[in-house]
Amino acid sequence: MNPIPNIRGGAIQVLIDGVIPHLCKNHDLTIYSVNDPELPDREVVNGVEFIRVPRENYAFNVGKELSIKNANKEYYDVIHVFNRPRHLLIYKAAMPESRFVVSLHNEMFKEGKISNEMGNLVIKAVDKIMTISEYIGETIISRFPSAKRKVKAVYSGIDLNRYKPVWDKEAQSVRTKLRQKYGVDDKKVILFVGRLSSVKGPDILIKAMQQVIKKHNDSVLVIVGSKWFSDQRIDDFGLSLRQLAESLGKDKVIFTGFVPPSEIPSQYLIGDIFVHSSQWQEPLARVHYEAMGTGLPIITTNRGGNAEIIKHLQNGIVIEDYTNPEAFADAISFLLSNEQEAETLAKAGRTFVETNFGFEHVTKRLENLYVAAMKKNKS
Repeated sequence: MNPIPNIRGGAIQVLIDGVIPHLCKNHDLTIYSVNDPELPDREVVNGVEFIRVPRENYAFNVGKELSIKNANKEYYDVIHVFNRPRHLLIYKAAMPESRFVVSLHNEMFKEGKISNEMGNLVIKAVDKIMTISEYIGETIISRFPSAKRKVKAVYSGIDLNRYKPVWDKEAQSVRTKLRQKYGVDDKKVILFVGRLSSVKGPDILIKAMQQVIKKHNDSVLVIVGSKWFSDQRIDDFGLSLRQLAESLGKDKVIFTGFVPPSEIPSQYLIGDIFVHSSQWQEPLARVHYEAMGTGLPIITTNRGGNAEIIKHLQNGIVIEDYTNPEAFADAISFLLSNEQEAETLAKAGRTFVETNFGFEHVTKRLENLYVAAMKKNKS
């Protein structure tokens, strides 16, 4: 749980930040989030009200704020709860006249996360359930069939003005400076952006580079990210990655460490190829939208919702044999050896996000969902 605006990182925070400027044009918005030393507990910015409460007992604190507004006959038409289905029942008790949407960005309805009883209570109480991929929707419906008529996938997106394609003139100068900064201006850069966790597969990617370097000695892997948001500490896994990287030779793998969210869009400009080596059933990683927006050819894994937006040999390459470093090495080498094919995939990806995955498109999908939630007869 991180604050809004997105100063500490987080895909949910990026999504909220992205749609606020579009939603507030036609709607009155109040954003609740955890408080932060760098942000006031209450403020109004560009007509949007921000209320920030302590992380400890967060749901209770938000519920208390809602109760106060409710007592003053200040009601919200729709309350959108992000990724915390359990909290919804507290909020609904505090402001029962509002309609409720809960969005799922992970498998929050799986066993171990929520009981059958609690899951059924939430499903009955909520008006619409938003999922960031069809995959996440299926994980809910398979366990709670009664949720089917309430579930709707609403894909995320990016700020198309912040993610410039590598061929854009303005982006070219930023790309040149960053590549010089990391000493890779004359290299073919394979880019990884994400948490340094085994579920993201950076170790598989480093092993793949052992094969890639044999064919393409001018290739280098740049790993952008740390073990967790705003955390520069190196844990045992991070240490093992660095030891593995050293076996490839000097400066063949470059670790940037944590990069502030505001700098992430420009970091993609370092790359020539983007690889998402995820090993777990990924809900649908937003790095795909970001890499496509930057005009990079993408290699990803057929895990979770990833293949819902990356179509094999249409706007990227999808790896089935995702635990095998050789499968990644083959895909990377193919793109490095076939620049025309790589460019075709990259331009298809940029067109894909321009057409339907800017935050203006995401906002329209959200508005449609909110309208549906308000129209729906209470069960």
